[in-house]
Amino acid sequence: MVASVPLGAGQVDLMNARLLTMPDDGALIAPALPAAMTAHGRSLRVMAILSVLMGFGSISTDIYLPALPTMGQALGSSSGMMELTISGYLVGFSLGQLLWGPIGDRYGRRLPVAAGIVLFVIGSAGCALSDTAWQMIGWRIVQAVGACAGVVLARAMVRDMYERDAAAKTLSTLIVVMAIAPLIGPFIGGQILAVASWHIIFWLLVGVGLLTLAALFTLPETLAPAQRSREPLIRAVAEYGHLLRQRAILGYAGVGAFFYLGVYAYIAGTPFAYISYYHVPAQLYGLLFGSVIAGIMAMNMVNTRLVTKLGSDRLLRLGTVGAAIFGVAVAVAGGTGWGGLGGLATTLFLFSAMSGLIVANSIAGALGRFPERAGTASALVGAIHYGAGIIGSALVGAFADGTPWPVGWVVCVAGIGSLACARLFLPAPRPIRQAPMTSEVLP
Repeated sequence: MVASVPLGAGQVDLMNARLLTMPDDGALIAPALPAAMTAHGRSLRVMAILSVLMGFGSISTDIYLPALPTMGQALGSSSGMMELTISGYLVGFSLGQLLWGPIGDRYGRRLPVAAGIVLFVIGSAGCALSDTAWQMIGWRIVQAVGACAGVVLARAMVRDMYERDAAAKTLSTLIVVMAIAPLIGPFIGGQILAVASWHIIFWLLVGVGLLTLAALFTLPETLAPAQRSREPLIRAVAEYGHLLRQRAILGYAGVGAFFYLGVYAYIAGTPFAYISYYHVPAQLYGLLFGSVIAGIMAMNMVNTRLVTKLGSDRLLRLGTVGAAIFGVAVAVAGGTGWGGLGGLATTLFLFSAMSGLIVANSIAGALGRFPERAGTASALVGAIHYGAGIIGSALVGAFADGTPWPVGWVVCVAGIGSLACARLFLPAPRPIRQAPMTSEVLP
């Protein structure tokens, strides 16, 4: 937990802080924490549950990626149609966040997350029972609306506990932990496919949802009743319009949105680029996918070490430079066949690794401006991010030609767009402090 933050001539105890302004950059300090979180904030159990909640979005898709070609054959659908199961999921995930954010600000974090998990379980069961591609797409939307509750409100819970740079550090730590899910998800999916039908993958997700629901009720509530919004939900939804008029919000959300455009182009396109074009066995696809997740984990660990020294904005800008450079390299590899499978996999690895500098820092930067509306701000940023993901996966599906080229050019556009947003909209990075604030996330 954060003990204290140097503020000019004095120090502020974050345990007792209200909405105070840091004089050097205008960032707001988090509200006072409820007694339950003061007692349990250092708990590994709390961090583990938050990681699982944030991982719902990725594991719901990553675990069935190796089965996409097989599912297409079983459901009598083309590769482009099966890629729409990812786009449909992103539609539900993006729009659902706009619902859960204001609900979480008004009713607390834990109860809305529980309702979302129930929807996730229902949607997963529906996917398992689907016998057409359109049914699968519909149930994937239901699954996504439920899954996004945990993701958007877990981020808000982090912002309940920490101010901006410390929140970025904590989010990076959680991303490292939650990355275990997408790291092993495609491997598990491939192994299930080797011994059973693809339906079992979705029944496994039903079990994961039920176990998470049980664990949720051991998690303390981070938003005390006194700190909750009293506005009617319809008025709270109108707050999105106010947030969209903030240049900083647009900058942080835009940087992440372009990056997500590339990430979901990668997720939607590589099963066919690797398995169908380069003839990688489905059981080995998980190893290629897992190497990318390992790179993301490593870069997030770098971010946790540097963010309180260099600042989240500076690291975010650095990440966009890397995304642009490696995005161009992906386009070269995908369009010319340079390096074959190794060239494509390596450049995608380097592009995706920039997630460690972009995702947590962009979210923390946006939420740091509006801690009193952390749920709503988190929902808006998440909706923009995943809305861009919809476009990325849809573009790959629409321009699918049996080669890696659609993945290559979409990732290239994404990297350059992310850099452009950072240059045009983000505020100038804060000066590096001589005595940086201290932050302890795990005991």
